[in-house]
Amino acid sequence: MAIKRRITHFSCALALVIAPQVAVAEIALVAVATNFSEVMDVLKADFEVTSEHELTIVTGSTGKLYAQIVNGAPFDVFLAADQARPERLMADGLTLGPQVTYATGQLALWSVDADRIGETGLQALTEPYRRLAIANPQLAPYGVAAKEALSALGLLEELQDRIVMGENIGQTHALVASGNAELGIVALAYAISPRNVAKGSYWVVPSELHAPIHQDAVRTLHANGNPAAYAFMTYLQSDHTKEIIRTYGYGAE
Repeated sequence: MAIKRRITHFSCALALVIAPQVAVAEIALVAVATNFSEVMDVLKADFEVTSEHELTIVTGSTGKLYAQIVNGAPFDVFLAADQARPERLMADGLTLGPQVTYATGQLALWSVDADRIGETGLQALTEPYRRLAIANPQLAPYGVAAKEALSALGLLEELQDRIVMGENIGQTHALVASGNAELGIVALAYAISPRNVAKGSYWVVPSELHAPIHQDAVRTLHANGNPAAYAFMTYLQSDHTKEIIRTYGYGAE
């Protein structure tokens, strides 16, 4: 009987050794800048089809998401709308691995009125209207870029009384879509979005009018040991993913 028990134990141990290793599906919690939310919906679905892992997405302004991470929010991956916040997290020892630029944003002057914005957009900015919506520069990099562009055009001081601010680029877009502002400086992705009820009109703001909007991603310390976070960062840098990102009005190298 003792010999039989030893054989049984040996057989069980051998089975554990030679059994195929089954990958365990994990979930990564991803914090995403609002401007990238529509693209992220597409990437999430695509990633989950091609990977055994899943993603849970939380969107918000880059500034607020950064503050939440600093204060212990359990995000595994942070897709910011700038480079500065990921750099700060890295400097503070709150990240794993290098940060990567996953997209370069573009600005657009947008209106729901199909006839309001012409070829240059300058006439639309200077003719009579009540409100121009931009994102809050204190929270959103697209707001910083909008102010830089208006300043470069020599219009910032002139238009100051007309400017209203959204907390993030999504709220800025909503101000225009709802008619609370006739014009808005938004991410190009929002101006060309198929989700817009009214296609309206838009003008792509020349990139030389503002600093480049490089959007960086980074894994946080919370992602340590989470294969889903690592897999998503790898996916984000693939040629396949970059091609999807480009179709939504972003640059991706």
